[in-house]
Amino acid sequence: MILRLWSGWTEPAHTDAYERLLTQDIAPSILARGVDGLRELRVLRRSSQELDPAEGSEFLTAMTFTDFAAVSAFTGGDPSTSVVPPAARDLLGRFDRRSRHYLSRAVFRDGDGRTTVG
Repeated sequence: MILRLWSGWTEPAHTDAYERLLTQDIAPSILARGVDGLRELRVLRRSSQELDPAEGSEFLTAMTFTDFAAVSAFTGGDPSTSVVPPAARDLLGRFDRRSRHYLSRAVFRDGDGRTTVG
C-alpha cells in the first residue's frame, strides 16, 4: 500500500471556507471518479493551538492507494504531482507542489483488531 500525503495552508479568513470546499466538494468528487486502487482519503486539520493564529491552519490529505499505478491514474501521469483544483488555489495561502509517498510497512490495531477512526 502507498500512503500519499499533501499539505496546504490557509490564511485565517479562508480556513472555514477551505475546509467546507475540501470536505463537501473536493474529497467527494475525487471518490466519485472511481479511481481503481484508491482505498481511502482522509482530511486532517492541524490544531490551531500548534500554529501561530495569524498564519491560519494547515490541512493534510492522506490518501491510501494499492500501488503507484493507482497514484498515477489519480494524478493523470507523474505520481508526485499535486492535484489542486482552481477553487482550492483561490483559498490557500500556500501548498505543497509535490506530494510525498510512503510504503506501508506495518499496521497496528487495538486488541480487538479494530481500527479507530476519528
